[in-house]
Amino acid sequence: MSHSSQFSLPAATHGGSDKQGHLNGLLFVALFAAAVTRLAALPSLAALGVSPLIVGIVAGAIYGNTLRAGMPAHWASGVNFAARRLLRIAVAFFGLRVSLQEIAQVGLPGLAVSVLVVLSTLAVGTWIGMRLFKLDRDTAMLTAAGSAICGAAAVLAFESTLQSKPEKSAVAVGSVVLFGTLSMLLYPLAYRAGWLHLDTTGVGLYFGGTIHEVAQVVGAASDVSPAATHVATIVKMTRVMLLVPVLLMVSAWLMRSDARTHADRPRAARLAVPWFALGFLACVLANSLHALPHGVVQAANALDTFALTIAMTALGIETRLVHVRRAGPRALATGLVLYLWLSVAGLAITWGVQRYLG
Repeated sequence: MSHSSQFSLPAATHGGSDKQGHLNGLLFVALFAAAVTRLAALPSLAALGVSPLIVGIVAGAIYGNTLRAGMPAHWASGVNFAARRLLRIAVAFFGLRVSLQEIAQVGLPGLAVSVLVVLSTLAVGTWIGMRLFKLDRDTAMLTAAGSAICGAAAVLAFESTLQSKPEKSAVAVGSVVLFGTLSMLLYPLAYRAGWLHLDTTGVGLYFGGTIHEVAQVVGAASDVSPAATHVATIVKMTRVMLLVPVLLMVSAWLMRSDARTHADRPRAARLAVPWFALGFLACVLANSLHALPHGVVQAANALDTFALTIAMTALGIETRLVHVRRAGPRALATGLVLYLWLSVAGLAITWGVQRYLG
């Protein structure tokens, strides 16, 4: 039996003891994620914009490839639940961080930069990854999604839609960490050196439109000014909002592609409307209509971050570095090309949008 099939055994077939193992596995990952959250809060990591999600997948991968044999085998279903079903629920609730009112504040320029950057980066990343660096489709799309939309959260959402293997997500997240951190450190230096030729609004459009993670956007823009940080954060959340239509387009494309090629995805037709994407949209609407008190939204966002950290940690535990090594250098090369694309083409897009729509 393969490792992946071991993780997919249904809990119900082994009676009460397996249900207990399922709960134990889920509790184990939750406690692991709690430790990860404390670790990510350390000033040295927080200053780098490293989110608990990133620390979770790294720590989980270290455990999964060194101490995994010490975990009882019947806990595997709980780990798998965290990496799959809990992940989808957490991605849906990520929508509570976005509101249509905030997106409206930056108007058409913010929306235009976001749409152009997201679509071009997805197309360039997928094509470069598959054609130039010979990556498989899933790894190329995951790497492109992480760069184009919202970093690790986008990788998780695409992982659910593509039903890809954990190590492919780990490779994509590695690219997000490396190049997103690089952007966070270099963008403010480029602005101070006078290389960007952007006003405060332009800086917000550029930083929010091209940096990978939300925390990295805030970290970079806060080195410029509070006004730039405000614009950058809203533009970044506009990119997050685009996760829903992009997932729907990708799902429709997968369904048509697999129908033509008779590939190994007999369930692809069910992916045409990912329920967690619709849940994400429902949360955006609820937040926009102020259907929930502010305190409830804050608590839900904190809980959602923890749920995403649990899912990332579980993905890390399921990741095998021997598989990561096969695609690692080529995926990082794809990430590098996308980083250059975001830096250069993203700047050109920002200039163009400000000129014609600003």
